[in-house]
Amino acid sequence: MTKPIQTGVQDREAEIGDRDRPLFMISAVARMVAVHPQTLRLYERLGLVDPQRSRGKKRLYSLRDVEHLQFIQNLTRDRGVNLSGVKMILDLQKEMDQIRRELHDALEVLRERFHERGASGEGTRIRAGKRDVKIRIERG
Repeated sequence: MTKPIQTGVQDREAEIGDRDRPLFMISAVARMVAVHPQTLRLYERLGLVDPQRSRGKKRLYSLRDVEHLQFIQNLTRDRGVNLSGVKMILDLQKEMDQIRRELHDALEVLRERFHERGASGEGTRIRAGKRDVKIRIERG
């Protein structure tokens, strides 16, 4: 019985386990995402990727880093986005992720207060990260 050939990053995920564990050196990652190692160094200088470092100061990339680099390659190669645009897109994604977390937290607070007040219709002010949200619950 032969073992199936594993070709992609997702195939390696099952055998690697933790997606954040730094495993791959720059030369291996360069081959995985089909770029020159110098391109990866440029991406790091521009703040597009932040690999961890070994004790000997060698760059080590995790599976999550490789997936992130594949996303960058998709933007630049397939969609024609320049590196400045990629940086803006990545920054906006981080900001959106933060807003989602804040919204999730605010909704949890709202649920708790809603149950505490027994849906009395009183106004509730929620602090969601940097944003204040005032919600009034009305009976329909």
